[in-house]
Amino acid sequence: MKDDPFFVGYLRVPPGLRLFLTATCLLLLVGAAGLAYALSLTQDDPGQSRPRFDFGPQTVLGVLELTPSPILHVTQGNDTIPEGQTLMLAGQGKNGAVERAMELEGQLVQATGVLFDRGDLGMLQLNGGNAFRAAEDQSAIPDIPEPEPLGRWEITGEICDGKCEAGAMRPGRGIGHRACANLCILGGIPPVFVTTQPIEGEAFLLITGEGDEVLPPALIDYVGLYVTLEGDVARHGDMLVLTVDTETVELAR
Repeated sequence: MKDDPFFVGYLRVPPGLRLFLTATCLLLLVGAAGLAYALSLTQDDPGQSRPRFDFGPQTVLGVLELTPSPILHVTQGNDTIPEGQTLMLAGQGKNGAVERAMELEGQLVQATGVLFDRGDLGMLQLNGGNAFRAAEDQSAIPDIPEPEPLGRWEITGEICDGKCEAGAMRPGRGIGHRACANLCILGGIPPVFVTTQPIEGEAFLLITGEGDEVLPPALIDYVGLYVTLEGDVARHGDMLVLTVDTETVELAR
């Protein structure tokens, strides 16, 4: 048996084993690639969403509302953002825009930033400096739609941060994104609820908190998980806003 080929890691591969080891390595590479492809097919399509840096900085006028997350009812849009669209607002990175928006609530404001969009979910990431300010003429603030109550709903889905879900990350949801979503929400990024079934034709609902809280503290532990909850839904412009009854939140089965 001393003439049988024998592999030793620090020696050259015996001629009799070279073909076998080459075939084994190729088989492992092909198998790993096939397994990765098969796993990718089980994942949901993240959809057409991304930061639209290709559009360049977007400047719009609109009336600011705090829910307490800031949203902008666009009253003067452009070729990319139409008049009548309602946009969530956020700062750069994992920072919200609540503090910048508090003194501008109810006013006509000019906002410049980068657009994020996923379907009917839109967000403007505000530029720094003077890119977010009260419009010079406040004498005739345009009317915006009054919030329209849509009743109480029991819904199932996931609590996400609005920025990553709108396109900062792909797919921006799920257990693998949970830590990132928590950091974004704790930084003031508007939280959204992604439903499994559309509510009044919408798949995304902006979540409201109490007072200055962007998200009720009781919901932090449920971010990124599949949950069922109840709450009151109201339409603010073209965006649905969900006031969660925190006593009803539970992991979905």
